[in-house]
Amino acid sequence: MGSRTGSASPSDENNEKGVAQIRHHEGIHDPDAGLSDAERAAIDKKLLRKLDMKLIPWLTLLYLVSFLDRTNIGNAKIDGLLDDLKMSGPQYNASLSIFFVSYALFEPLTNVLLKRLKPSIFIPAIMVAWGIVMTLMGVVHNFEGLAAARFFLGVAEAGLFPGVNYYLSCWYKRSEIGKRSAIFFSAAALAGSFGGLLAAAIAKMKGVGGLPGWSWIFILEGLATVIIGIVSFWMVHDFPDDAKFLSHDDRARVLRRLRADKQSSAEHEDFKMAYFWASVKDWKTYAFALVYTGAVMPLYAFSLFIPSIIKALGYTSTTANLLSVPPYAVAALVTIIVGFLADAARHRGSFNIGIALIGITGFAMLLGSHNPQVQYAGTFLGAVGIFPCISNIISWAANNTEGVYKRGVTLGFVIGFGNLNGVVASNIYLSSEALTGYKTGHAVILGYMCGLLCIGSIITHLALAAENRKRLAGKRDERIVGKSESEIELLGDRRPDFIYTT
Repeated sequence: MGSRTGSASPSDENNEKGVAQIRHHEGIHDPDAGLSDAERAAIDKKLLRKLDMKLIPWLTLLYLVSFLDRTNIGNAKIDGLLDDLKMSGPQYNASLSIFFVSYALFEPLTNVLLKRLKPSIFIPAIMVAWGIVMTLMGVVHNFEGLAAARFFLGVAEAGLFPGVNYYLSCWYKRSEIGKRSAIFFSAAALAGSFGGLLAAAIAKMKGVGGLPGWSWIFILEGLATVIIGIVSFWMVHDFPDDAKFLSHDDRARVLRRLRADKQSSAEHEDFKMAYFWASVKDWKTYAFALVYTGAVMPLYAFSLFIPSIIKALGYTSTTANLLSVPPYAVAALVTIIVGFLADAARHRGSFNIGIALIGITGFAMLLGSHNPQVQYAGTFLGAVGIFPCISNIISWAANNTEGVYKRGVTLGFVIGFGNLNGVVASNIYLSSEALTGYKTGHAVILGYMCGLLCIGSIITHLALAAENRKRLAGKRDERIVGKSESEIELLGDRRPDFIYTT
């Protein structure tokens, strides 16, 4: 990542030295006044461990369940879904597409609801809702029923991914968010890995209760989601200023360390349309949306169709489900490694570029080779080139957007716009090309990864670096002339002392 604290001083970037900044934030109680820097650092480390243990494991489980529920239709397909529902290939693709329409349309709204309803209410409620929808998907009888269920699944799931990424940005400093987001998003890869194993096992229930195996995939996974959603009412915590698992002093510590990092997203702020328009008018919103699209469209295409891709290499349905496990497992590991490395390096654009090149190589192997072994190796590189970029881009966008509602709107827009391209992902792997290797699908993914992910990351990285040079040279100082401290604070990431993460 680039400069971290918003201060022009390079030493502040390493910022456990934010003590001087922390102490002048008189609006927040300082429980550690008078302690040495070493004592403060020890308290800070202990606080981080407490936050990690309370927040990250359960949120990661929730996203694992979410991604499993939206992509298990790919496992159901190769277990006879189309034949049993008398669906054509285009109808199957349409049922995939309709999920992304509702998912993308509702995502920009969800972070406002999350802030108003509180995470401990909003997140568990939507989980129970999509678990019910998923369970009912197991008893549909035709294309119309499946399409309706997929639409409402998109509505219910829309709030989780943007909501949790925004939520995490309200707890951690910018130099800490990447690795946590990576661990959280690695659940998507784990879901793909775990989903293949689970689907292969559940499909053996074919005939139980007079239902086909794919029905039981939906029913059992849906019921598990409902149970986890109910438990989440006690496991999901609110924002730092109202978190019940923290003492009064620890809440103050969280807020002060965020203020020292030039963040105010954890504090109370009333919604104003000005925050919405600040996001809409910000070029970074569109830059990150396009870069995210370059990763998320390939992500969904890969996740929805990898069982079919592997089956087309000549394997049976059960073997195809099982062979989809290793690429996901490797991608999960690399996602976490990249999250830690990007936080340590304090920049993100170059990681996107390098990872994208790996993915481009993988899909070029899928497109250009007719050797099943080479193509299967390509699925590993393809997965490694996609999954780490998702969490890296979201962290990159969150790092460079300040303000409670502006950040929420920006993340909702970036993720919603990207996910709308799930409609593209749902229609590029054509059943008519199963015997010829799905050339159209692989070619479209290559286009997205080259044009939007790789080149888009290069342009965004260079633009942010150029803006940083202007701020460090004092060329943006006129923005604060004649303004009070509170007015300067409202400038958010437009403040001249806010240094972008490149």
